Amino acid sequence: MKILHLSDTHRLHRQLKNLPEADIAVHSGDFTMAGSEAEAIDFMNWFCDLPYNQKIFICGNHDECLYGASIDGLDNNTHYLCNSGIIINGIKFYGVPMFMSDCATDRQVRHYDNIPSDTDILITHTPPFGILDFDDNINYGSEKLLLKVTSINPRLHLFGHIHRNHGTIEIGSTLFSNGAIMNENYSNLHQPILINLTTNQK
Repeated sequence: MKILHLSDTHRLHRQLKNLPEADIAVHSGDFTMAGSEAEAIDFMNWFCDLPYNQKIFICGNHDECLYGASIDGLDNNTHYLCNSGIIINGIKFYGVPMFMSDCATDRQVRHYDNIPSDTDILITHTPPFGILDFDDNINYGSEKLLLKVTSINPRLHLFGHIHRNHGTIEIGSTLFSNGAIMNENYSNLHQPILINLTTNQK
């Protein structure tokens, strides 16, 4: 199974041309810049039209306009995960957004607590602490998320948020991917990440 990982496109999604072939496309948040509904709708229209068998997206901290929203009208093969999961070809995906309304309270931590222990592919916007999360001499990732990921050992953990640390790293049995497309200066686009996932058990 090939998974295309995108994140942090910040309304420039239509500049992504000649995307590689994959079975599933995943966007791990921050598809808007100003957080407007118009930006979100334009992204969802574009994402639904991508030629992949299945598509999954979550929200990032820029996408606050969708906080509490019920999203209707998506194509049957396009899935919005908000502290929820879906099984595709026997693979269990689970998505946790990063809404500032939750981060300002303990709700975000409680969302991490609720990640199922049998998750195969975890999608968050926030990185786990100390993994592809370093910028401005600070680790911006979540320690609570790191503890959860360490305890459940998903096959993949897909996230974004820290633009400077675009890339992948394998630690133990988990491949971590920071799919941030926009670079740290918002001046250039990184190449999308394509992951080959074997279909064996984790």
